[in-house]
Amino acid sequence: MKYRRLSKEQFEELHKEFINFLATQSITAAEWEVLKSQKPEVVEAEMDIFSDLIWEGVLDKVLFLENIAPQNMYLFHVKENSIALIGLKLNIKTVDLTTKAGFSWLRENLMSDTVEIFDAEKQIKEDKKIQIFELIEKGAQITKGELFKYFEQLIG
Repeated sequence: MKYRRLSKEQFEELHKEFINFLATQSITAAEWEVLKSQKPEVVEAEMDIFSDLIWEGVLDKVLFLENIAPQNMYLFHVKENSIALIGLKLNIKTVDLTTKAGFSWLRENLMSDTVEIFDAEKQIKEDKKIQIFELIEKGAQITKGELFKYFEQLIG
């Protein structure tokens, strides 16, 4: 397995797609029930293959990611051969960027000494999708990039 198996909730959400996937494997609903009771290892393998296919499709389309923690914000832009990062670090412990109040505080104090802004760009040398997946596994969320674009203009 290249990525990780989808959660139960994700499988439920993708129920129709999973049925279509099984159909492409020539597995009927009746055969699936038999496999579940008699060959759980085949069931596990099919679920893993389907999960990887879904992850491949999702990761192919990712352009922006955000990982926002109470004191840090990491904004990523996935490019053809690199991943750009804009980071913010708060030097004040009483503000939490994961809250509405914390975000409001950031807007008002963005240029103060309590906020460090930095940027970097890392060349992609290995599998780009694996690198994106690792960012997601560390808590990054796929976004449309509004925050990245805003800060890019600000520091550009």
